[in-house]
Amino acid sequence: MSSSTGRRAPWLVPVLIVVVAALLVAASVLVSGRGRDTADDAGAGATPAADVVMPEEPPQLDLARRETGDPLATGPVDAPVSLVVYSDYQCQFCAAWSADTSARMLEYAAAGDLRIEFRDIAIFGEESERAARAAYAAGLQGRYLDYQATLFPEGTNLPPRGLRDPELVAKAEELGLDVDRFTADLGSAEVAAAVQRNVDEAAAIGAFSTPAFLLDGRPLIGAQPTEVFVGAVEQALAEAR
Repeated sequence: MSSSTGRRAPWLVPVLIVVVAALLVAASVLVSGRGRDTADDAGAGATPAADVVMPEEPPQLDLARRETGDPLATGPVDAPVSLVVYSDYQCQFCAAWSADTSARMLEYAAAGDLRIEFRDIAIFGEESERAARAAYAAGLQGRYLDYQATLFPEGTNLPPRGLRDPELVAKAEELGLDVDRFTADLGSAEVAAAVQRNVDEAAAIGAFSTPAFLLDGRPLIGAQPTEVFVGAVEQALAEAR
């Protein structure tokens, strides 16, 4: 199910579990290390144990692959900041982000400041998975972003009937792609495995709502206003410098 900006992100739950577990371990170490001293000092003006310091934010999840030749990525592999984008082609909020914010992020990538890695996933089932394979196949011909734009026309998402194989192939032909190669890649085991890799990664971190983002490993959820992303990228760049 797609998420709006106000919806709580279920994929943060595993992160919070990690934080709580770490705190419990730290607390147990403190107790075991101070237990003897506390017992010896009881009734003799013992000093209370120091408070456990709570982390200010969840630990980062740096899942940027920075693989040379990644057909779903743009921007230098060694850019100072990374943005991982989890998206579904039947998600209206993903379409809105593509129309409202993606172009601004691509400017950072073109300037060499941002590495953007798209992870097309399939929350809504077969049609989404097929569209993800088609976009990947277009990416193998260097046209991922162009093909993505055809699946999110004017910031909207296509109906399921627009994501059938004949329609997907027709879009490749309209873009001037090698249709025979595209069709072969669309049905290939290699492309299916590449898409499944992204689906599995999203599931592993609990990214069950789209769009979802990792900016230098920090989660951003929902199609928030462009200025939110710009501010976050600028802050990350300042930290990197």
